[in-house]
Amino acid sequence: MDRRKRWIAGAALATALVGGTAGFAGAAGGGDNEDGKDVPITGTALDKASAAALAHTGGGRVTGTEVGDEEGYYEVEVTLADGRQVDVHLDQAFKVLSTLGDSDTAGER
Repeated sequence: MDRRKRWIAGAALATALVGGTAGFAGAAGGGDNEDGKDVPITGTALDKASAAALAHTGGGRVTGTEVGDEEGYYEVEVTLADGRQVDVHLDQAFKVLSTLGDSDTAGER
């Protein structure tokens, strides 16, 4: 490989490593992006987290999500049929850790 191709390959590798490290730091840093706003759950993780939260609450509607919440890896906000809102906290394997209701008291359903 000539010098120019090695330099390009090295630059591409360095960019990938820096980008991957920044993404990891963002996910581990409390769920905020560079603007200080919550990072929503996306993709298949959103589907799995939503299903786990709705199964735990016995139904409702997902009205918000966050990656890297203080109480768990994922947080799913569910609005129940009676209008109450609960936050379901999940670990990385989508196992329910806790549930917080409107009054911010822990409640296991």
